[in-house]
Amino acid sequence: RVIKELKTLGVQVLLDDFGTGYSSLGHLHRFPVDTVKIDRSFLTTDPSDVAGSNLLSAVIALAQNLDKGVIVEGIETSEQVERLRALDCPHGQGFYFSKPVPVDAATALIELMNGTRPAVPVPAARPLQHDAVRVP
Repeated sequence: RVIKELKTLGVQVLLDDFGTGYSSLGHLHRFPVDTVKIDRSFLTTDPSDVAGSNLLSAVIALAQNLDKGVIVEGIETSEQVERLRALDCPHGQGFYFSKPVPVDAATALIELMNGTRPAVPVPAARPLQHDAVRVP
């Protein structure tokens, strides 16, 4: 009930670390989730491992078939980006794109990428949770 009330206010709900711990298939059905953040453990499997690659592909397809946004966490290499492109995964998160930065720096980077802000120096990095970006 609380989640539905938040959604009426325009709040988006993301299911974090999908596929591990308490983040399960049941949550996709039970809660009004907008986006599924797929845990990094699905991406770090050996690309030559057909079963692991098929599982990642299936989880991405499942989320998309349920009209959910998809973010894969833990991207660290260009090879991983290429794998996700091949799987039609629209978004990714990880050190490949950026180390964690403070909120004001993240805001400046987003505005710069959207063309709504001139280039500015980025302050020193510190931990931040929300660093998802579109897979280029």
